[in-house]
Amino acid sequence: MALQSIETFKNPKVNLEQYQTPAKIAADILWNAHAMGDIQGMKVADLACGTGIFSIGSALLGAAEVVGVDVDPDAVEIARQETAQRGLGEVARYIMGDVTQFNEKADTVIQNPPFGAQKINRKEIDRLFMKKAIEVAPVVYSFHIMETEEFVRNYFCKLGGEVTNVFRYRFPLPKIYDFHQKENVEVDVVVLRVLRD
Repeated sequence: MALQSIETFKNPKVNLEQYQTPAKIAADILWNAHAMGDIQGMKVADLACGTGIFSIGSALLGAAEVVGVDVDPDAVEIARQETAQRGLGEVARYIMGDVTQFNEKADTVIQNPPFGAQKINRKEIDRLFMKKAIEVAPVVYSFHIMETEEFVRNYFCKLGGEVTNVFRYRFPLPKIYDFHQKENVEVDVVVLRVLRD
């Protein structure tokens, strides 16, 4: 319930493939990560944090420190406001910038990065996030389009990671961009928990 009230993107940017992670999906991933000992007392990095749903959720579940990173200043501002309203400013902080320039270490990464599906976006954007996540933390939770699961598994393996758990969801995409034809479309996504060797 706490995650449902987090403000979404005011002006979503198509080139950043901005879609709010549904609270129900975010809560499920966070609860599973918490149950596996990957949040409480840990430093959590939320890459492509958007308006802060995973950052705030991690802080609420007892993370010792949370850092969210996003290239969009509007999203980061919303995340900061939402975090402050919940009194979590001592735990969670945000950095506005390109994730490839992020150089902190963490215990756990949670990321729902752009999938690189839009023609105006770089096709290899998902690989940049996977590479950065493995560099940042020994435990990674990473969202991907389900049809790319085999490629993502192999790429994480190539980076020195091992997939230990798989979570599957139907991710609703509301009509928020001009090119959308339908009011709502559901996309199959997979979240992989990856341990760095």
